[in-house]
Amino acid sequence: MNEPKLLSVLPGLFSELVEGAHRDKGAFVLNSGDPGILHSLDSLSSAEASQSSNGGATIAAHTQHLRYGLSLMNRWATEGGDPFTGANWGEAWKVSAVDDGQWKEIRDGLRGETQHWLAALQTPRSTSSLALRGMVGSIAHLAYHVGAIRQISKNARGPKDGA
Repeated sequence: MNEPKLLSVLPGLFSELVEGAHRDKGAFVLNSGDPGILHSLDSLSSAEASQSSNGGATIAAHTQHLRYGLSLMNRWATEGGDPFTGANWGEAWKVSAVDDGQWKEIRDGLRGETQHWLAALQTPRSTSSLALRGMVGSIAHLAYHVGAIRQISKNARGPKDGA
């Protein structure tokens, strides 16, 4: 496998999930014209972000979890080392009801982390297989939570295929 070619496609896939599928660039994960997770989250009120489905995590918790996970990826990209050992993954899942200010803070935090991670993905680097798995995994992880959030709230969903 050609590692540079693989690394060159990661920013586009990540950007599509975060910023949306642009009709002129093609859609590979989302349906064409989908606004992406950031715009979807911006369309939700704090009350909607406080919703869960069948007693599961709230949208706010999923969003905070993504924010935290990307903050660790960003620490790894800028500082190196292993920011994952000792990480407190459970903290984000405690987020339940949020007010308008808390919801804005979580969304703004996620937006910042996605911008930093996109820049890191766009930076050429030599990687180990472990690092490459983490980079690819960050995109799969984001895609999973985009789907989970969109299952909780129909207002967070993108357009249907062909719409």
